[in-house]
Amino acid sequence: MGSHPSARAYLALASVSFFWGTTYLGIRVALETIPPLALVPLRFCISGSIMLLAARLLGQTFPTRKEWLWSMFHGVMMLGVGNMCLSVAETLIPSSFAALILAASPFWLIGIEAAMPGGERLRAPTVAGLLLGVGGVALLLAPNMLNGGLSGNLWQGFLILQLGGASWSFGAILQRRHESRANHLVNAAFQQMGAGLVYVLPALVLPHREVVWTAKGMAALAYLVVFGSIVGYSSYIYALNHLPVALVSVSNYINVIVAAVLGWLFYREPFGWSEIASMLIIFVGVAVVKRFSSPSRAPSPPAVLQSSEAP
Repeated sequence: MGSHPSARAYLALASVSFFWGTTYLGIRVALETIPPLALVPLRFCISGSIMLLAARLLGQTFPTRKEWLWSMFHGVMMLGVGNMCLSVAETLIPSSFAALILAASPFWLIGIEAAMPGGERLRAPTVAGLLLGVGGVALLLAPNMLNGGLSGNLWQGFLILQLGGASWSFGAILQRRHESRANHLVNAAFQQMGAGLVYVLPALVLPHREVVWTAKGMAALAYLVVFGSIVGYSSYIYALNHLPVALVSVSNYINVIVAAVLGWLFYREPFGWSEIASMLIIFVGVAVVKRFSSPSRAPSPPAVLQSSEAP
């Protein structure tokens, strides 16, 4: 495999497929001792600083002040709001459920793109895919709503994740409309710095659960920094630049499966036939939406689906 011209690209794809799936569990482990308002700024300020330092040492071209300010704003919209919503949601619902709900976040990307000035109108097959995916999410939520109504944790977590998905998608669309002379990895570093810095002041002044520094919590934080933010993000961008977008998008489905398996193994999170059926329906809906969407809607790096969002 090492001699194959696309070996590194396929290795990067395998890397992001696995590591982004594991970060759902990593976030849950970290949240045991680090509250969301501290976890998000710690994670992204550290990862952003490391990536910026590496870019400087490698002599990478840095963007102008206007460009890096835009990159930081995009990072706030996507990584900042998206990961804060994910972290808060994981205090309410299983990590595997969070991953499954986020698998439907491409619907936000398509809908917001269609509503933007000059956006392409939704076609009938796309609407059908959206409805199918919504049906899969409804199947996931229905048992909890019957038992707990609108006050149940799953419903609350779902709404929080929708806020994160909408913010991520809007930030991804805005990012596509701003060109930068810096490479994608440098822009990703500034995005992560923006996502972290925006929460530093709130973390210092707003009341929240005290951080308890344990070996387990620090290991989870380090894992999220290294494998979720640096390795995962870099692998995603590399794969997207060297492989077809349709192939790279397969990682989004693998992420959910990895998250579900790990959630069950480590926390015995529920994931039975009902959840599997919901997952398959959502996957089919997303596949239909992608199949009948214009290529112009495909997010440019480092925006995902997605992607589902980058966890």
